[in-house]
Amino acid sequence: MQDDIATLRRILRTCRTIAVVGLSADWFRPSYFAASYLQGKGYRIVPVNPKYPEILGEKSYARLEDIPFPVDMVDVFRKPADLPPIAASAVAIGAKCLWQQLGVANAEADAIARAAGLDSVMDRCVKIEHARLFGGLHWVGVNTGVISAKRPH
Repeated sequence: MQDDIATLRRILRTCRTIAVVGLSADWFRPSYFAASYLQGKGYRIVPVNPKYPEILGEKSYARLEDIPFPVDMVDVFRKPADLPPIAASAVAIGAKCLWQQLGVANAEADAIARAAGLDSVMDRCVKIEHARLFGGLHWVGVNTGVISAKRPH
């Protein structure tokens, strides 16, 4: 798993277009909260959810393969068992990174992504990691796994 600070910083600096698989249109869902945060930080969010025509002001796509422009990162808010075909789709569309959200870890999907040369992150929240590494964690109650109040350098 690629989760050292330097790698996470590089991924978050270079992956500016993020397809969010399983993004919900409900404001209280973690996927919406994370995507809204990233959108506010200048990332282009591409919803991937066949239930909605639009989320966060962006056209929603049914599948990764339906997105008509390049995607840097595929951020997944789905149950772990759903991940291997999503990883294969991330490879097929030429994504640079497969990011399995906090609570999501599928070793097979990780292996598919890595074998194709993608960065792969498991069981971490993009929003939490961005806030931790670049500043912006303005609310409490999130266990980032960091003991110190200092941001890593």
